[in-house]
Amino acid sequence: MLRHPFSSGPNWWVDRRVNLCQEPARILIVDDFEMGALGLAEYLSLEGWNCRAAFHGSDAIAVAKVWHPHVIVMDISMPNLDGVETAHTLRNDPLTKDSVIIAFTALDEREVLRRSDYIEFDGYCQKGPILDALTAFIRTAFS
Repeated sequence: MLRHPFSSGPNWWVDRRVNLCQEPARILIVDDFEMGALGLAEYLSLEGWNCRAAFHGSDAIAVAKVWHPHVIVMDISMPNLDGVETAHTLRNDPLTKDSVIIAFTALDEREVLRRSDYIEFDGYCQKGPILDALTAFIRTAFS
């Protein structure tokens, strides 16, 4: 179900959520800025989540097909295979179609929506200096 876009903070676009069944959450961070991806993975692991990083779209697809992340935090502006194309591929693969995919980007929400389709991403969170909003947002992905 589509939700109204353009809130002042992180925003869910669809109602997809993940049932963890008492297992640790698997979160894949996808960003071509390697130090940022590794740092975010380390930061989110402090929540007790199992985190991995991928540094480009094709790497993210390969990791996701084997590791089956519950949540994918996806940058948009990446060379070769951008976040929109990567999310589209993941959403159309039976092995990864149920993962929650969050657009995590410096682009504003309207620009992400202009470039993509609601079915590719489940939600949006703009990059910024405070990661508490992203952490809280990810927590709401678990039913």
